[in-house]
Amino acid sequence: MPASIEDYALIGDCETAALVSAAGSIDWLCLPRFDSPACLAALLGTPEHGRWRLAPAASEGKTKRSYHPGTMVLETIFEHPEGVVAIVDYMPVRQRMSDSSASANVIRIVYGRRGRVRMRMDLTLRFDYGATVPWVTRLTGEHGIRAVAGPAMAVLRTPVPLHGEDLSTVAEFTVEAGQAVPFVLTYSPSHLATPPPIDAFDELARTQRWWTNWSDQCVVGGDWHGPVKRSLLTLKALTYEPTGGIVAAPTTSLPEAPEGVRNWDYRYCWLRDATRTLRALMAAGYYAEAQAWRSWLVRAVAGSPEQAQIMYGVGGERHLWEWELDWLPGYRGARPVRVGNLASTQLQLDVYGEVLDTLFQARRGGLPLDQASWALQRALVEHVASIWTQPDAGIWEVRNGRHQFTFSKVMAWVALDRAIDTVEHHDLLAPVSRWRKVRAAIHTDVMANGFNPARHSFVQRYGGSTCDASLLLLPMVGFIDGKDPRMLGTIRAVEEELQVNGLVHRYVASRAPDGLPGQEATFLACSFWLADAYALAGRWNDARNLFERLLLLRNDVGLLAEEYDPVMCRMAGNFPQALSHIALVNTALLLDQHARLTR
Repeated sequence: MPASIEDYALIGDCETAALVSAAGSIDWLCLPRFDSPACLAALLGTPEHGRWRLAPAASEGKTKRSYHPGTMVLETIFEHPEGVVAIVDYMPVRQRMSDSSASANVIRIVYGRRGRVRMRMDLTLRFDYGATVPWVTRLTGEHGIRAVAGPAMAVLRTPVPLHGEDLSTVAEFTVEAGQAVPFVLTYSPSHLATPPPIDAFDELARTQRWWTNWSDQCVVGGDWHGPVKRSLLTLKALTYEPTGGIVAAPTTSLPEAPEGVRNWDYRYCWLRDATRTLRALMAAGYYAEAQAWRSWLVRAVAGSPEQAQIMYGVGGERHLWEWELDWLPGYRGARPVRVGNLASTQLQLDVYGEVLDTLFQARRGGLPLDQASWALQRALVEHVASIWTQPDAGIWEVRNGRHQFTFSKVMAWVALDRAIDTVEHHDLLAPVSRWRKVRAAIHTDVMANGFNPARHSFVQRYGGSTCDASLLLLPMVGFIDGKDPRMLGTIRAVEEELQVNGLVHRYVASRAPDGLPGQEATFLACSFWLADAYALAGRWNDARNLFERLLLLRNDVGLLAEEYDPVMCRMAGNFPQALSHIALVNTALLLDQHARLTR
């Protein structure tokens, strides 16, 4: 059985990522990209579906782990009666001499710290999401093995002897104090020559320099500098360096409820999540990512605005067909296991507002306005102006029909508002008078239909009576003042309807708009949004208290999943989740700004 979600840590090379359990097992790895088929898929099944375990042979003892400061280099320390060993896990950022592909590497180094510890390494490679057993041969003239299955090739090199055991590659060895034993797993297309060996120790030094050079650029200080910096590193690890795309999470089908069916593939570039990621990065001083993402956006959305999607592949791919892997039993029995995401075909009006707001923030931060991106923005604004009255699938991507969601209309207003501001501040040519009329019409419409006077609250959909956590964002996007009585009433409604043990559900569970059975856990981003709403309502102590409680929900290496079960006290959903870390950064910045102003 795979570990609890919170027992995993992330390593990555800004093109793909792996999940490493506290017990020393890599249970999830897709190569060569985030959205490629997994070659280690025990996370969604059993060890027979692929894993790479490296740990002391004896199970007794204590374990602790941490990231090397300012990096995504993970160190796990095993304290056993025989002695102490440390395992350093990392993925070197790939070096390209041109646009050609570069090999991906996962490197594990065992360091003897005290005594003599017997170790065991067990590598079970299974390509195609655990379905395909590769053909394994020994390397000629060097220590290691080569595994091939169709287009995929993986090479494992290590100085210790390897042998086969039950269709796995196994090593048993002893590490003494002062020794270091490397294991290097390299992935490459099978039609190419076997990739040359690399020096694990040189790559470790280079990888640490690369990450610290990046993280040292962070301009965020304050009381929560540590959690913010770790979240920013996690968000950077979810970027796809070759194109500038940003994935929502590196995993698929981690369930939102035990043995549930809300199991989705998040290894794609949601415009909503990507834009929020960029705003968090830009707030911390990272504008190179914004430049790269804007170029990715122009390429991905190129064409008719009517054909713009809410998500794309990391290279800008449009067709993300959804299908099920029926040979995988799912994470602790949660089925189905899905690949692809049909939500890519949905109309979600809020995405347009997210994109235009982010491009607005980028320009305000100094990113130059270029004609290609402005032409795209004009086209998107005109499209929003023509379709904002239509029902849509909403921010929560419901699959039981379209509705008139209040938050969707608000974000359509944001799209017009940011475009108008851009025209006014940059002296651009655009039908701004007509845009102002549309903006005013949307605002009037929301106030008339999205606010329920009997409830004294904004509501999830027009004419409805239930609340929705997305409504907490209305003051954050500038639609209404945070201290407006209508917003204060909305906060009260969220507290009454959506809070469980102080954490926030996305919507009323008994009236879930997605039409699926079962009840999901609380949504971590929504809980951070409540802290933001408290802050903008002037409830700063409540905001700080909630934020500090949310920080305690991070795992031992500072990572957050999509959701949290406050009854079972465990994480749920895909992991680590960009939206949760984005929300953490934004709330920290908001509280820190207030703290500086009131000192």
